[in-house]
Amino acid sequence: MQIDLTDQVAVVTGASRGIGKAIAAGLAAAGAKVVLASRKQAGVDQAAAEITAAGGTALAIAAHVGEEQAVEKLVEKSLAAFGRIDIAVSNAGTNPHFGPTLQATTALWDKIMEVNLRGAFLLSRAVAPIMERQGGGRIILMSSIAGIRPAEDLGIYSVSKAGLNMLTRVLAHELGPAKIRVNAIAPGTINTRFSQVLVETQDIAERIVSRTPLGYIGLPQDVVGTALFLASNLSDYVNGAVITVDGGASSHAELA
Repeated sequence: MQIDLTDQVAVVTGASRGIGKAIAAGLAAAGAKVVLASRKQAGVDQAAAEITAAGGTALAIAAHVGEEQAVEKLVEKSLAAFGRIDIAVSNAGTNPHFGPTLQATTALWDKIMEVNLRGAFLLSRAVAPIMERQGGGRIILMSSIAGIRPAEDLGIYSVSKAGLNMLTRVLAHELGPAKIRVNAIAPGTINTRFSQVLVETQDIAERIVSRTPLGYIGLPQDVVGTALFLASNLSDYVNGAVITVDGGASSHAELA
């Protein structure tokens, strides 16, 4: 059984680096035409150039996922370029606050919710009517195991991802009759620029590894297979799922 996404169009946010970039490259390698979105044009230009050099088809568009008009323009430009949208991956995320939740400013709370939760809502709302007209589609929301159980010093981030998990289930229920599958991926700690502080702080990294049954911190490529599965017809009867990709960390007894 092979995943073939030929003639399908995928929009991936937060695609300039890390997990988003790896997923975009994986979708392109499977034959999809990929639209890469991120706040800075230079970042997605580079990622798109790498996909093109590898023989894929990619378009880079700068967009702030928390801004309604920016998301609408992203979708409009994607349609203008490729004529359809079959897959939407809401991967863009942020966490500008590390520490006790109630020590955060209102502005920090709003920023995390704007990108992590509002961004997923806006992208889903923009692509759903298009997918419905086409007879179906797939929306993949990038969550975190922090949305399943609280992550130390990442309280607001955890709340935003818990909200994203519920958004996944709500949209799966509401969009299922239109044959739009909505699922989420909940990675554990993945070695990216986003998690750089955690990975490079020795005591934190050692604690993460000790609580991960597989015994190591994952890489962006470790998430790609699950994304490809959810983007393909191999997951036709999967809807409303939150799939953990964490080396078993969320099953650790101390975290139960």
